[in-house]
Amino acid sequence: MAIEQPKYAVTLKDGDYEVRRYEPYIVAEVVVTGDQGQAVQQGFRKLAGYIFGGNAGSQKIAMTAPVAQKPAGEKIAMTSPVTQAPNGSGSWTVQFMMPPGYTLESLPKPNDPDIRFRVEPGRVMAVLHFSGVARDQNYRERTEDLKRWAAAKGIAFKGEAVLAQYDPPWTLWFMRRNEVLLEVR
Repeated sequence: MAIEQPKYAVTLKDGDYEVRRYEPYIVAEVVVTGDQGQAVQQGFRKLAGYIFGGNAGSQKIAMTAPVAQKPAGEKIAMTSPVTQAPNGSGSWTVQFMMPPGYTLESLPKPNDPDIRFRVEPGRVMAVLHFSGVARDQNYRERTEDLKRWAAAKGIAFKGEAVLAQYDPPWTLWFMRRNEVLLEVR
């Protein structure tokens, strides 16, 4: 299955660690409160509601992952991964990357007022790839691993780590692709 993903170039590879230069892209995002597992479920439901027609014109946006659907109306290819990052005080920002070819003005207006769009700027990210279930403990442990690796390589970072999940929940745990990303300063 072809899955649209953010465009990037790898500038350093070291086992499961990489440094990537990402091109800018548009995201739909929502801020939700709860622990990491609750947040991704709540955020995913809100964003999925948008792409399944919860928008002006009831336009269906076909996802390639994690949910397959037969679009009715305008077809906009959905992308992977679903990302989330903590905002402090128990809230998380959950994002879907929007496909290339759309602008902030051309995306259908969401019915849910909590959904907003913005351009994620081009940036350099340190990345740690891991498989398994992306629970809060895994996210925190992998974040610390990535911070230690970056420090050992002399790489400074800024902001909170982002958790990227690429696979639908029915994917076997040992086959799931997850990543933790930190923006390089």
